Amino acid sequence: MISLVLLIVVIFLTTVFVHLNRTSLPVGRSRKTVKTLIIAGSGGHTAEILRLTSSLQLDIYTPRHYVVARTDEMSLDKINEMERKMDSSDYSIHKIPRSREVGQSWITSIFTTLYACIYSLPLVLRIKPDLLLCNGPGTCVPICIVGFFMKVIGIHNVVMVYVESMCRIYRLSLSANILQYFADNILVQWPNLVNERTLYIGRVV
Repeated sequence: MISLVLLIVVIFLTTVFVHLNRTSLPVGRSRKTVKTLIIAGSGGHTAEILRLTSSLQLDIYTPRHYVVARTDEMSLDKINEMERKMDSSDYSIHKIPRSREVGQSWITSIFTTLYACIYSLPLVLRIKPDLLLCNGPGTCVPICIVGFFMKVIGIHNVVMVYVESMCRIYRLSLSANILQYFADNILVQWPNLVNERTLYIGRVV
């Protein structure tokens, strides 16, 4: 219960901060490359994020750091396969604990999410990404929270972009509902999902 109250307080405070400190996508920056951290969910989420990644200018969005859940061997294989097809070697893959397993209760997921945040802290601090790109599911939440607080306390300015899955037509996912308080941009692919914190961009993946 205490953890839930703390989470609500954090969301309230960060809502105020984010509304006052919105940043834009790292487009047209003077720097030559954008260090990119890409979070692969699992299954269809991984397929979508990899399609999006393959459309990037790889000479600009480099090096690429991928994050997958410890138990997600399929995503690991898909990432390696895509990078090989693009004849690229400037990437790395990192594993973190899942913040929530399928079927796990919401109460216990609070504690596993906190653990995943603590586990992710040294990883994100070491990489210091310029762009954090994700599309869910829960694997992305701890990384985004760590990236947000890096920006808040002035360690590094991380631009966080969440692309909602194309299968979300009428309601935002749980990850999107959480990250709309932390991410710089919540991009949606269906007009039904437009609100004051989301940006409709049409079909992209």
